Amino acid sequence: MSVRTPRLMAPIAALALAACANLSQAHDAANGADASDAARQASSQPTTVAAPLVIGHRGASGYVPEHTLMSYWLAIEQGADYVEPDLVSTKDGVLVARHENAIAIVNADGSIREATTDVAERPEFADRKVTKLIDGVSLTGWFTEDFTLAELKTLRAKERLPSLRVANTRFDRMFEVPTFEEVLNLVDQANERRRQKALAEGGPKAAAKVKPIGVYPETKHPTYFDGINLSLEEPLLRSLQRHGYRGPHAAVFIQSFEVGNLKALATKTRLPLVQLLNGSGQPYDFTVAGDKRTYADLAKPEGLKEIATYATGVGANTNLMIPLVGGKLGTPTTLVSDAHAVGLKVHGWTFRAENNFLPNEFDSSSNPAEYGDLAGQIQVFLGLGMDGFFTDQPFLGRQARDAFIAK
Repeated sequence: MSVRTPRLMAPIAALALAACANLSQAHDAANGADASDAARQASSQPTTVAAPLVIGHRGASGYVPEHTLMSYWLAIEQGADYVEPDLVSTKDGVLVARHENAIAIVNADGSIREATTDVAERPEFADRKVTKLIDGVSLTGWFTEDFTLAELKTLRAKERLPSLRVANTRFDRMFEVPTFEEVLNLVDQANERRRQKALAEGGPKAAAKVKPIGVYPETKHPTYFDGINLSLEEPLLRSLQRHGYRGPHAAVFIQSFEVGNLKALATKTRLPLVQLLNGSGQPYDFTVAGDKRTYADLAKPEGLKEIATYATGVGANTNLMIPLVGGKLGTPTTLVSDAHAVGLKVHGWTFRAENNFLPNEFDSSSNPAEYGDLAGQIQVFLGLGMDGFFTDQPFLGRQARDAFIAK
């Protein structure tokens, strides 16, 4: 069996570990084994989840630039049960992990509004800057679907929130934009490494009991990508099939903010599907179809009943579970119990440690970048019966989850 490290990880693994040494106990960092057939099959075996899931939101995006192999790897090392890649397409139909298909957005004056790559600094791609309508929103910048994979691989990732996560900017331009296949390879390697360790320490029975790290891909802007003949769902299913993800108990959740593509997926696969619910607005495919229903409607008992016909869970904005009133947590809704009543799991999003994102009662100071009481916020939501949660800081999320269980 060959042993390899994901592209670009080996040269900078030590650097990232040094930066995050106080956050996680990393082991087996330098190398990971290729996933064996046994490890791939383990990802499709039924698992009993006794604890709420910790989902590494875009990896460990609170510590290193999001949607990079290092971010996913660090999330696994910090104890995430699942890692979450957002998926968009390249010009040549390859799925890559980016928060949006816009990899740099500029304001009217030409200044950078948001960037997850260094494309705006690359003169050879200056002519790729265009204005597009994405889900009804006009954006000017650079977009993945205008680049081949080979071209995209020449770019380097950057911290999306540089003014808030200043420390993360030291890793700018160190990492490539990963393909979905590379993310799956990384997860395969982590699972095989765990299985081999259990096998060495406890034999075949112990290895068979190893709970695999899961993957939680999101299809971004599926209606838009369908409209430009770069459908996301077919290559997504092919990749998951190749890596052994099969059946309703596989360690995967496929998520979307739209409804139509999940309903279509439900006719093609038995893999678990999750309907994302935002705190406002409506699914874009509803907008296109003239359907007046909103996410708030889908979060009601009748909406949840419909969701249960094609999905196994909902990914709910925290405001749908506990609305903010004057910046503080208000009265909880019945969303969690209503979802459970029709057999749906509830995964909440997104839990972030910075004061900027926390309800006011969990702030530590007026400094938006300083960490507040993330554990306190998470435990309030776990008290509602939430089945899992997305977090930018998996290390802190795992600590909060474990402390909640220990009570």
